[in-house]
Amino acid sequence: MNDPARPTLFQQVLGAAFFNLPESVRRLHAVRGTARYAGSATIQRGSNPLARVCARIAGLPKAMQDVPITVEFATDAMGETWRRDFGGMRMQSRLRFKGGLLRERIGPLQFRHALLANAGVIWWRVEGVRLFGVLPLPTAWFKGVRCRESEQDGRYEFVVEAELLLVGRIIRYEGWLAPA
Repeated sequence: MNDPARPTLFQQVLGAAFFNLPESVRRLHAVRGTARYAGSATIQRGSNPLARVCARIAGLPKAMQDVPITVEFATDAMGETWRRDFGGMRMQSRLRFKGGLLRERIGPLQFRHALLANAGVIWWRVEGVRLFGVLPLPTAWFKGVRCRESEQDGRYEFVVEAELLLVGRIIRYEGWLAPA
């Protein structure tokens, strides 16, 4: 993915809208090769026992306040790997672009996201979910799964929420990142 003529993953997904995003958001999603970002996050977890089981299966971090976070982005011709470290708790996902959607694998789940860029913000919307990449799950179960990326005071910021129908909140985490 070091070929400067080839669009990055998020340039492919967002097209021309990518170039209207704030500088910190564009920089984070313009990585070629590897890059490391660091910042802080606050994580809230659901209290429903089933929500805790879902979070454990997906490898999501526990609840923490103002925890240091690092994210290593590794890109290649097939996509990107994001290795997150929330104060020693690790979470990894693999992203790629296929069929007009951003595909993200977290644990046994593969999400298909539509990304929308408007007013300097990227909004992620779930369009489909598969278990182990083959078994489709009802998309309506995941309508409470969303992400927002933006810039505040020149710094990249994120909010990720996952709520499931009949289960409630699985996780909500928010924070900021800057090049390390």
